[in-house]
Amino acid sequence: MKYRIGYRTIKTAVGTSISIMIAQMLQLDNFVSAGILTILCIKVTKKKSLRASWDRFFACLMAMAFSSLLFEGIAYHPLVIGLLLLFFIPAAVMVKASDGIVTSSVIILHIYSAGEVSMELLLNELGIIIVGIGVALIANLYMPSLESKLKEYRLEIEENFKIIFDEIVKYLRTHESSWDGREITETMELIDEAKTLAFRDVENHFRRNENLYYHYFKMREKQFEIIERVLPSVTSIALPVEQGEMIADFIEELSEHIHPGNTAIQFLEKLYRMRVSFENMELPKTREEFEARAALLHFVKEMEQYLIIKSSFKGLKDGEMNQSRTAEAN
Repeated sequence: MKYRIGYRTIKTAVGTSISIMIAQMLQLDNFVSAGILTILCIKVTKKKSLRASWDRFFACLMAMAFSSLLFEGIAYHPLVIGLLLLFFIPAAVMVKASDGIVTSSVIILHIYSAGEVSMELLLNELGIIIVGIGVALIANLYMPSLESKLKEYRLEIEENFKIIFDEIVKYLRTHESSWDGREITETMELIDEAKTLAFRDVENHFRRNENLYYHYFKMREKQFEIIERVLPSVTSIALPVEQGEMIADFIEELSEHIHPGNTAIQFLEKLYRMRVSFENMELPKTREEFEARAALLHFVKEMEQYLIIKSSFKGLKDGEMNQSRTAEAN
């Protein structure tokens, strides 16, 4: 198995060491706790790291207040720790700072161990909190760009779409196929992975609430659902008919335009003209021909929806796909 060290691991290792060194240089008691805070606050995205840092910072301040009130008001006794947690944990959950409960428990135990609450002790704990969380936030300012990986997913999905369309064309023309359908399962997995990655990219930008790559992959997902639906109807066609050859030509041209470029409307117009020509053809003479043409008509209607989905996509901006803001082909 290949061993790989990721960016988050490196940042955690370096950040933890730095926070402990800073806390030690500042001569803070329990300085290693700053390293624990850094470990807990470094997340996979900037937004998650900021949320985790805020939760822990606020929860730690609450813990200091609860500790001062109960330890000084009642006694420094293990039973008081239990009583404190009975009030503190629900309060942290109520203010949506539950992620900071574990970290705050460390602060509570520091105060308990000290045996008294003093300004010096509170400032020491505040220093640990600021150093640990601050280093984590600085470390998470850098996040590797996901642009190239998102582009790889886009190209792989488009290539699989093309392969599937080519197989449809082959079957419509020869009514034979040795295709194993591997691209169907593979495309489903690629789309799921790509959407997850695109969402993570949103979480790495504080001023961005959406990601056009995410919308792009959602659009492909809807199109892929249509492809999955039409495959059984296509493979049920056993009789060669003229309409099948015309549709094969259309799909072949369509498969060559799965790339950036605003041509979805053009293909919808071609599809409409083809449907009109179908209506002007002679009626089927046999049951087999009727069933074949009915299946092909169903396929054409589904492909119309496929193109409408693409035409409604607003496109991708410069820098997110290194292309113009135009929509993609199909």
